[in-house]
Amino acid sequence: MDDVVILGVGMTRFTKTPERSVADMGQEAVLAALRDAELERSQVEAAWCGTELSHPGVGQRVLKDIGMTGIPIVNVENACASGSTAVQSAMAAIKAGMCDIALAVGVETLSGKPGLITEDPTTDVMWGSGWLLPSFYALLTQQHMHRYGTTREQMARVAVKSHQNAMHNPYAHFHKLVTVEEVLNSPLIADPITLYQACPTTDGAAAAVLCNEKTARRFTNKPVRIAASALTSGTLKTRAAAVEEMVSRAVQKAYEQAGLGPSDIHVAEVHDAFAPGEIMAYEDLGFCAPGEGGEYAERGLGEIDGTGVPTNTGGGLLSRGHPLGATGIAQLTELTWQLRGQAGQRQVEGAKNAIALNMGGTVFELEANACMITILQA
Repeated sequence: MDDVVILGVGMTRFTKTPERSVADMGQEAVLAALRDAELERSQVEAAWCGTELSHPGVGQRVLKDIGMTGIPIVNVENACASGSTAVQSAMAAIKAGMCDIALAVGVETLSGKPGLITEDPTTDVMWGSGWLLPSFYALLTQQHMHRYGTTREQMARVAVKSHQNAMHNPYAHFHKLVTVEEVLNSPLIADPITLYQACPTTDGAAAAVLCNEKTARRFTNKPVRIAASALTSGTLKTRAAAVEEMVSRAVQKAYEQAGLGPSDIHVAEVHDAFAPGEIMAYEDLGFCAPGEGGEYAERGLGEIDGTGVPTNTGGGLLSRGHPLGATGIAQLTELTWQLRGQAGQRQVEGAKNAIALNMGGTVFELEANACMITILQA
């Protein structure tokens, strides 16, 4: 069976743009990805659109005004992993022989919306009782601090690195350096997480054109191959390390699919909706042992010029921004640029293998809705 490759990627600037519709942003990302792939719109045979909070038929709304109608268009909602799930769905269709060239697009506008900060008790009793994402991450973080001695300063260093990387990313929400002291002294959101350790309210879109390996040979001699795509969801049980268990299942599946291990990875994108999430991701992906993520951050091992695995080179969710449905594809866009050697001042030299960790959670009884691990190879 032919491998599936990423032929083209594109994205909008991630920022606050309340004047723009999801259709407008999605079209910009789609057209950018098609230009990158050097394809005509008519060559795309099917499309998947990831979004979490948009209205019904968002994929059709994105594509209709650029003449991409009549093809199968599927809308995907899988919390903050909606975009990466759209990519996996497009990949599966190609592998099944249902199409040769497919499009995945993720889009979200959060301006004027509460995002995933809601207290509507009619939606979910846990959300209505105050069990929101900041408090969820805060409790996970306090547990990590209690078990391993992780410090507030170590977590602040993640935010500092994030802002440094975003300075060289023209698509990022923030272009401002911060210090450890500024991060720690920013307003408290949910102890120990402060404002500068939380992702901003962001609008944006990202897109990727996928095709089978045979088709890719007609367009490029340097395709980026999807070596693994593993999706898990949480389980209905009570345990102290529930989220770790869900992520570990996805990570193990992905490494097995790709025939790789942590030592083979050259660059990573991880789900740092809150800064402590990156520290936990270092451990979950096997870049360091459990409990050593804080030290990994403190020593700068995840920096672009560090001696570990450069992580969130484009600024991550913290500084690139987190328009929910677009984030998973934005991660793959950054990694595609890295593997092609097109990342400019944030380029990781010699990067050949890359990994993305994209999380999505709203149903906390199941640990989280989704964990997607994608491994790309140059």
